[in-house]
Amino acid sequence: MLGWLRRHWTVLLLSVAPAAVTLRYAAPERHVAIFVVSVLAILPLAAYIGRATDDLARRLGGGIGGLLNATFGNAAELIIGAVALRRGLTDLVKASLTGSIIGNVLLVFGLCAVVGGVRHRVQHFNRTAAGMGATMLLLSAIGLTVPDVFHMLSRASGNTTDLKLDTEIAVVLLLTYCASLVFTLKTHRGEYASTGDEPPPEGSAWPAIATLVGATAGVAWMSELLVDALTPTAHALGMSNLFVGVVIVAIVGNAAEHYSAVLMAWRNQMDAALSIALGSSTQIALFVAPVLVFLSYAIAPAPMDLLFTVFEVVSVGLAVLTIAMIAHDGETHWMEGVQLLAVYAILVLGFYFLPARG
Repeated sequence: MLGWLRRHWTVLLLSVAPAAVTLRYAAPERHVAIFVVSVLAILPLAAYIGRATDDLARRLGGGIGGLLNATFGNAAELIIGAVALRRGLTDLVKASLTGSIIGNVLLVFGLCAVVGGVRHRVQHFNRTAAGMGATMLLLSAIGLTVPDVFHMLSRASGNTTDLKLDTEIAVVLLLTYCASLVFTLKTHRGEYASTGDEPPPEGSAWPAIATLVGATAGVAWMSELLVDALTPTAHALGMSNLFVGVVIVAIVGNAAEHYSAVLMAWRNQMDAALSIALGSSTQIALFVAPVLVFLSYAIAPAPMDLLFTVFEVVSVGLAVLTIAMIAHDGETHWMEGVQLLAVYAILVLGFYFLPARG
């Protein structure tokens, strides 16, 4: 029974998508129900995007495959962010970015270490990849901190060039991410390659392309419902939009990757688990965030800046520091996973009791 559920959970959850649409038009005042059902519908759609992307990446090879993974690996976050930007919910978008970084580093890798550690006493992973990932995350923390400090100083001096700085920093982050793709996929590919290259799948690529297009459209549709119901749901449940963005939206957008990483850890494939956890955080900070900044100029009521709350900046910094200390030796065990989860729980409690963005 458990094996059947593991294989078919996406089909079961996908069946709730019609319920979300029905609720939206038949009972639009049922905001909490619409929000919950939309969340459940996005989970399998994000999983289908991930599977189709992986299939196409293996068919097209390293360079184009890496670009596909960069573009569609975080499609759910990008789509939810774009919908929220169009509604003018820039604070929610920034909160979901922060939550994705923190969640992937602390929650996902913490779960990986605990689940893998239950089955294996000590698990090893590539120290070079871990060091590269931690350094890229440190760059992410710097990219969040500098605009925050500049904004505080510019307010005192009356400077109005804040948004220009944010946009230029977004350019630097995106260029750095492109350089990291060249590093991992071309110049130093051997140091990151897994043991034995998988042969490309047989058959036509059209089913994967159709799945990718259909699932992306589905996520866009469900994201519209989710974002519309988000603020009323937050008020009804006594939560702030900041908490909903940092915790709930971030987990929803990364749920498929979370499942894959934990499954890899259970199979003692910690290199793959670490790559998913740190790689997804890096993509969020260096690819998704800059793309959303640029996109905001076209679709949002006002361009999005990179001004985060002090607590968000501190949380990202603590997450980077914690994972750097745990990953430096190239091995992990279940107690280190507990420590990561403890840090995540403490930060989540802080976001829950933080009254408002400021």
